[in-house]
Amino acid sequence: MQYRCDKNRNDLSVLGYGCMRFPRNHGKIDQDAVTEQIGEAIRLGVNYFDTAYVYGGSEAALGEALRRLNCRDKVYIADKLPQYLIKSKAGIERCFQEQLSRLKTDRIDFYLMHMLTDLAAWNKLCDLGIREWIADKKASGAIGRIGFSFHGDTATFLEVLNAYDWDFCQIQYNYLDEHTQAGRRGLEAAEAKGIPVIIMEPLRGGRLITGLSAEAQKRVKESGRSAAGWGLRWLWDQPGVTVVLSGMNSLEMIRDNAAQADAARPGCMTEEEHAFVEGLRADLQASMRVGCTGCGYCQPCPAGVDIPGVFASYNRAATEGSHARLQYLLTTGLRRKGTGASQCVGCGRCEQHCPQHLPIRRLLKEAAQELEGPLYKAARVGVKVFRLW
Repeated sequence: MQYRCDKNRNDLSVLGYGCMRFPRNHGKIDQDAVTEQIGEAIRLGVNYFDTAYVYGGSEAALGEALRRLNCRDKVYIADKLPQYLIKSKAGIERCFQEQLSRLKTDRIDFYLMHMLTDLAAWNKLCDLGIREWIADKKASGAIGRIGFSFHGDTATFLEVLNAYDWDFCQIQYNYLDEHTQAGRRGLEAAEAKGIPVIIMEPLRGGRLITGLSAEAQKRVKESGRSAAGWGLRWLWDQPGVTVVLSGMNSLEMIRDNAAQADAARPGCMTEEEHAFVEGLRADLQASMRVGCTGCGYCQPCPAGVDIPGVFASYNRAATEGSHARLQYLLTTGLRRKGTGASQCVGCGRCEQHCPQHLPIRRLLKEAAQELEGPLYKAARVGVKVFRLW
């Protein structure tokens, strides 16, 4: 296992354990299997475990596994405040105490503001006193480092990144999403500020494995490295990447990913290997509906539409269905000022700047029709009126 440092020079395993997809048995999390798999991951050097309040049963399963294994002090726990459910400082504290109870611990090493989709969400927390609350928790040792996870466009990511003295951040990033969401520009901006970056969705929810054509799968098999291994290696090649989270839920997956992490050094890829990944990217893009490269020349949109983000989700919807629609909701809908396709006013400014000469206005209408169903529209209403705590 290779390790990269956080701001305090503590070693974090380059392979992190994403705890959203624990194995289940008859609909319930299989605690025995979870404990066995977490134990194997720790044996292979993994020391970073990521969960969240809204990952049904995940916090409790992780806490119980660490209790059974008696290894709480050997690992770092990352957990998240569901800021989109918070409406008072007392609510922040109640949620945090519930998380400590579920995890069977007295501290959370890496604590994130979950899914900060825009600066308004952070400012709302500041109005509730989150800065003072964080300072108190850090002083008491109940929280080690503070960060945020992000779904949205690059410009918004940079705003949030510069809004606070963050200890780390978490973004969706992979070789197919190199120029969407926070993207490479966001990754490099965080690196320039000395902020460690945790990567989620490194394989696009499995798309970088299952979405490859038969010919591409044949090339991968002949390469001697798994499709997952190529996706992970592309990330670890970049010095700005600190930890790559993998939603591992089998011993085989854990062992394969850990084996790939053994050679996970910055600059580890050769020119030939970069060319190989470019071939895989081209294979995946060939099946896309919209030939958007994510260059961003169409941005900013006067109406606020995240055009590259919309098209990324529209392309995914062709093969990933409901998962793509969920990602679209996360990236465009769960913010006070939405960035979805239906906000297009048809001005045509974007088409004047598109290097691919795409009929963007027409494509946005098609994307809205497919992606913005009743659930999306209900969520947009809920964002404006619903808060739990």
